[in-house]
Amino acid sequence: MKYYSVAEMEITERSWVAEYVKNVTRMVEQRGGRFLARTSNVQKIEGERKLPQVFLIIEWPSKKTAMDFYKSEEYGPYRGRRIAGAKNEFLLVAGEDMTKTAGVPE
Repeated sequence: MKYYSVAEMEITERSWVAEYVKNVTRMVEQRGGRFLARTSNVQKIEGERKLPQVFLIIEWPSKKTAMDFYKSEEYGPYRGRRIAGAKNEFLLVAGEDMTKTAGVPE
């Protein structure tokens, strides 16, 4: 089953961003991840939450692949700089329809 990293970020210190994007993009892709969205172009349709400055969705082939990447020694220093330089909400979402009613094949 596919899994999705979904992140909302408000960058508070920009010095880490360019190196992070350059190197982490490559790391994600080497591990089978695929960026579906990495954007500041977010529009509110409903709700009370503040819009994120950056919204991100990465598709992973499996939960294990996503977690192995997140916990990897290679990503660790970049994760630390991101956490220090931004307010982050970072989620891992299963690519499933728990109701089993959607007409989309798995």
